[in-house]
Amino acid sequence: MFVYHVLERLAGAEAVEHRIAEEFAQAGERLSSLRQQHAALVDERTALESACEQLALQAENLRQEKGRLEESKAILEQEWEESRRRAGHVEEALRGKRQSLDELRAERGQRQIEKARNDADRDYLRQTCVAELNAQPEELMAQEAQLLAGEELIAAETNYNEMKARVEAMGPVNMMALEEFKECEQREGFLRRERDDLVQSIENTQLTITELDQVSRAKFEEAFNIINRHFAVAFQSLFGGGTGEMRLGEPDSSGEAGIDIAAQPPGKRLQNILLLSGGEKALTALALLIAVFRYQPSPFCILDEVDAPLDEANVGRFNKMLADMCAQTQFIVVTHNRRTMEMGSVLYGVTMQEPGVSKLVSVKWEEAAAAAEPKTAKAASNAA
Repeated sequence: MFVYHVLERLAGAEAVEHRIAEEFAQAGERLSSLRQQHAALVDERTALESACEQLALQAENLRQEKGRLEESKAILEQEWEESRRRAGHVEEALRGKRQSLDELRAERGQRQIEKARNDADRDYLRQTCVAELNAQPEELMAQEAQLLAGEELIAAETNYNEMKARVEAMGPVNMMALEEFKECEQREGFLRRERDDLVQSIENTQLTITELDQVSRAKFEEAFNIINRHFAVAFQSLFGGGTGEMRLGEPDSSGEAGIDIAAQPPGKRLQNILLLSGGEKALTALALLIAVFRYQPSPFCILDEVDAPLDEANVGRFNKMLADMCAQTQFIVVTHNRRTMEMGSVLYGVTMQEPGVSKLVSVKWEEAAAAAEPKTAKAASNAA
């Protein structure tokens, strides 16, 4: 009977050893899987941070590009204004030159008319002289010792000098004025097109920035309202009543508004979160964390000693809240509270069986309960 009992204990010990070896292997596989999942989460976080940095860099580049475009716009507007002013001066000078040219042309036409009249008169006089006197005018002039004298000569000389001075005062006509005007007009058209392109680019950039601001503001308002509703519900669930809400603060110099958290536990007046006790602050922070998780669930959540400042009643509400959210998020809780330990499906602990040697121990409550049932039934049959 004693040998049978020893063999039975030996078989039980071997079964326990086999089960512990299987659990150890499963724990190793679970640890490897968790490490892989942690590495994937780290990579995803790095990618998100990189994307955020790229978006911030893109926004900064857009702001710098806007500044450069505005500076270029101011320079081009100044150049355009200078070109317009110079073109106005050129047009005014050209208008004056044209007016002078028209006057000169009119005067030249008048002089040509007078010359033609004089030529006609001279030919008429020559013909008359030949017809009436049968002599050429040169022969008659040679016969005259003095043709003009006194006032007649002075008047003729004065008239001659005036005409000569007027002809010399005309000076050469600038035939390049029209080409210079065309070049200035082409330059002005080119600068105007460049200015229009820059203005359009600035408007497009401002429109893009406005759209980004509007989308960001809409996303923020949507997330803020949803998280605020979840926060109010989670606050009442954790405190067993009361009121909690988030409020937007006054915008600062940059136009960004902060977020204030107001909490009113049951039986207390509404006050800022900084005036609450340690346990109330912890519950309020947990309510906010749960609200964020309900808006944007995450597959994992690690909580480190969050239930330390809580009393028994609050620990119960906290555990109930975690149990309700375990369907979509896996919680890893570091705690020393027994009630919180009882809520977990898997328990990991550190023990020191030998001085200076730590050992990790894990327990799965469902497997432990399933393994305990056959032993109970076997013990009952042996007792019978």
